[in-house]
Amino acid sequence: MQAISNAIKNDEWITDAEVPDPEILPEIPGYNVLVRPVSVKSETKGGIILPDSIKSDMAYLTTVGRVLRVGNLAYADNKFKGRPWCKEGDYICYGKHSGTKFFYKGTQLLLIFDDDVKMVVEDSKDLDPTYNLSK
Repeated sequence: MQAISNAIKNDEWITDAEVPDPEILPEIPGYNVLVRPVSVKSETKGGIILPDSIKSDMAYLTTVGRVLRVGNLAYADNKFKGRPWCKEGDYICYGKHSGTKFFYKGTQLLLIFDDDVKMVVEDSKDLDPTYNLSK
């Protein structure tokens, strides 16, 4: 049990947004989806700094990433009825402990199964509970 408690959670597995995506991405096999996790904001658009408790709640509730690549068999299973849930460039929500974490060309990425995608949103700010506070 000790090893699990020391594992890095998905909401902590994030590369600084200033670091660009790798220009060349690895080929993704089978039912996998390659995701670049995105961070929880530390302040609102209007400049209000969020307390750690709110950032922690946001990270717990919204583990979000941007799809970089989709495997060649992703969503081919009959349970999806031929309709992919996500595509490259989509922002998705996934489980806090889903997938395999790895570094690739200086970027922290996540490889998840296609059925680990819980929701697709047009923009990551759609999941930001502070977004309306800054208008």
